[in-house]
Amino acid sequence: MSTTTSEAPPVDVESAPDQRTRRLPLRAVFTTPVVLLAGTAALYLWVQERELDSVERRILTGDQLVRALGQHLVLVGVSTVGVILIAIPLGILLSRPAARPIAPAVNAFLVGAQSIPSFGLIVLFALTLGLGARYAIYALIISALLPVLSNTVAGLEQIDAELKEAASGIGMTRGQVLRRVELPLAVPVVLAGLRTAIVWNVGTATVAAFAGAGGLGSVITVGLIQDRDVVTIVGATLTAFLAVLLDHVARLAQEFLKPQGL
Repeated sequence: MSTTTSEAPPVDVESAPDQRTRRLPLRAVFTTPVVLLAGTAALYLWVQERELDSVERRILTGDQLVRALGQHLVLVGVSTVGVILIAIPLGILLSRPAARPIAPAVNAFLVGAQSIPSFGLIVLFALTLGLGARYAIYALIISALLPVLSNTVAGLEQIDAELKEAASGIGMTRGQVLRRVELPLAVPVVLAGLRTAIVWNVGTATVAAFAGAGGLGSVITVGLIQDRDVVTIVGATLTAFLAVLLDHVARLAQEFLKPQGL
């Protein structure tokens, strides 16, 4: 066991890039973006064939849609970073033997928080804290914490105890075992939870328009309020495309960061 463990790091460092490249063929990398690009082109041609009124033309300009898309990406990106900064360290803490007595209480609290409808949580924050993207991001972070936290704990707890003992046996400290053994092996499970959180936030961020946070949800909301089906369809379709694209990027990252042999 000790011999195998001590020989693993140089293999990871030297041969990982080549093996990861072989796991990511060009077809796997580019098929989804090409399909989404074709879908976006088809959506554009469909809109061009419609007889748009003044309201629809004002909303469906390139500048308006790019601005809404940028706002949506900011909402998703910032909230996802917040989830990572909170959920992964908390998951590491809860996976330690000393913290296991409080793990059920923390998990129950987060399950309860996630059971609150996202729309209700965003409205609650808007009424109590104010309108704007900042408070919508707070709500998005809370609603997406659970999958990353639970997957972090599960990924760390599934690691064979004998492997950790072997790492300790060759002189690694507990911190080194965590950084060099546990976290790398838990990466696939953690990233699976992160993929769920990202897709969840793309959809939930559309509701943030009601809190004045903008995004593609504002396009959908205007379409619904103004009874403009074309506007609603464009906003909803772009949201779906964005969710698929970000999930694809996260899947590639999950595959690339996966340790060898898994």
